[in-house]
Amino acid sequence: MSLRPQSQPPAPSGEPLVIVVDDDADLRAALSSLFRSVGLRVELFASAAELLAAKLPDVPRCLVLDIRLPGVSGLDFQAQLAKSPSEMPIIFMTGHGDIPMSVRAMKAGAVDFLTKPFRDQDMLDAVTAALDADRTRREAQKAVANVQGLFETLTVREKQIMALVTSGLMNKQIAAEVGLSEITVKIHRGHVMRKMEAKSLADLVRMAETLGMAKAGR
Repeated sequence: MSLRPQSQPPAPSGEPLVIVVDDDADLRAALSSLFRSVGLRVELFASAAELLAAKLPDVPRCLVLDIRLPGVSGLDFQAQLAKSPSEMPIIFMTGHGDIPMSVRAMKAGAVDFLTKPFRDQDMLDAVTAALDADRTRREAQKAVANVQGLFETLTVREKQIMALVTSGLMNKQIAAEVGLSEITVKIHRGHVMRKMEAKSLADLVRMAETLGMAKAGR
């Protein structure tokens, strides 16, 4: 069951979200007040299980996570999230932190590791960096999905031509390799450029790299 400590309207589309998971009610309330004071939207949970049961908006977000939680620990929860589609930057909090914990958390991708009591500004700086990182990740994923969608509009032959073009072959070389006339290759190449919405060969090469198909036609 989702935990909604404070009644809120649904998050507006795109509005960033800070998710706090800590079993200390006073700390949750303090962090909620801190984040709201700078205009950030907040969702509060007392455990990893409560967060997993929640339905959260698909917006730029980050997770402020206590290292020691009832049930699944913060580090174990980090490992679970890494294997799921619910990817998000994590900022760890602990009152019992040590170097091995910090190293493990950071190596696993945590944005920051703050020892309680921490300065409000340190937390706000960490959250700002985490939300920026999640926005960047989402924009990159969207760009890849867009290129993939365009690529799927190509015919099998056009995909083959694109791979050969972006591997550096000239039209004459491509014609010899696939057994087509040079004029037919030029026509296919034109279709590829139009369908992929590529403004130049360099643009098409970048798209091929995004798709992981550079030199795939060789």
